[in-house]
Amino acid sequence: MANVKPLADRILLRRLEAEEVVRGGIIIPDTAQEKPLEAVVVAVGDGRRNDEGERLPLEVGVGDRVLISKYGGSDVKIDGVDHVIMREDDVLAVLGK
Repeated sequence: MANVKPLADRILLRRLEAEEVVRGGIIIPDTAQEKPLEAVVVAVGDGRRNDEGERLPLEVGVGDRVLISKYGGSDVKIDGVDHVIMREDDVLAVLGK
């Protein structure tokens, strides 16, 4: 993967693939499937600055599995792989911590 460093309190995520559910022999096309809500943190920024200019560290780190909103963040393609970039505040929960 290209060397990508998010700025401030932004994080770079890779959505985890949703398991394909087939009911009654009907295959759901990719375009009709919902975006997965679970993602893995790929890269993090240095954190935002408070009013005194001090850096506030992020609560999530590289490798954390998180829940994100369905339509949150900005979709980006890096080296042919789809990613999402969003602010840490937009993360709903960290899984397994």
